[in-house]
Amino acid sequence: MLVNLRPWKTEDLDELVTLANNKNIAKFMADVFPHPYTVENGRTFINFTKCNPGSKIFAIVHNDKPIGSIGLHLQTDILRKNAELGYWLGEKYWNKGIITKVIPKMVEFGFNNLDIVRIFARIYGTNIASQKAIEKCGFKLEGQFEKTLFKNNEYLDELIYAIRK
Repeated sequence: MLVNLRPWKTEDLDELVTLANNKNIAKFMADVFPHPYTVENGRTFINFTKCNPGSKIFAIVHNDKPIGSIGLHLQTDILRKNAELGYWLGEKYWNKGIITKVIPKMVEFGFNNLDIVRIFARIYGTNIASQKAIEKCGFKLEGQFEKTLFKNNEYLDELIYAIRK
């Protein structure tokens, strides 16, 4: 499947809400990614992608239709040479090798366009598919923190993966 990255557009709102309103996606995301995911959540997100200089967020598209999202979030203060990678795909696009095609594109964008030397991802210990994908893209496990995340009334392990310039 041929996929590309492009900025989010206002016209993507309906497709975004349809894709993102999925508890199977939300369970692996920070709580700022709500479930249910409403039209207002979608509007807020698309506006955020356009107006926040500290985050570079793109739609993952197939035939110019959004199927997910990927972004880099610049860190500040003593972490200012780092960016956090975040991503999600619509559930019907899982297990098709898509995320392993777009992570390297985002890494290349980050190292070529941002003043960073390290990109890291925080992955839930229960998200085996994401762990495998990020490893396949050359990220190394830097640390595992037991039961540091609290999501859906349970404590989960946090795995920190990173790649360096």
